[in-house]
Amino acid sequence: MTTRPTIMPGLAAANLPLGRDPASVRRRLVAMEQLLEGLFVIPGINRRVGLDFLLGLVPVAGDAVAAALGGWLVWEARNLGMSKASLLRMTGRVGFDALLGLVPFVGDAADLYYRSNTRNLKRVLRHLDKHYPATVTVER
Repeated sequence: MTTRPTIMPGLAAANLPLGRDPASVRRRLVAMEQLLEGLFVIPGINRRVGLDFLLGLVPVAGDAVAAALGGWLVWEARNLGMSKASLLRMTGRVGFDALLGLVPFVGDAADLYYRSNTRNLKRVLRHLDKHYPATVTVER
């Protein structure tokens, strides 16, 4: 069982760091992933969903906005100096999620189970842990 990276309770957008240092980027990426994939739990199936799922309910435009937000995660990864292969893979995940989103009902199911943003965050966190070990946070 994997644990979700968490940000401090009460951390508002106004409290997110704007710096370019790896620790600031890490906090912003974790906050964005939580916004996109983990705002609340759907009762009955106990599945966390976020803005990505909600935007997916709006035909075409919602999926385009969700893809743009997922693309921002890839942009931040690029700024961290991740390899082109990793960036291509991350872009492919976002694109695959966006293409699935164009198909009614299939895209909504994909937002529940595929979670491209969570997969991309895990990849970026592995990169940060390896190349910037000072940014590692211990979770309770």
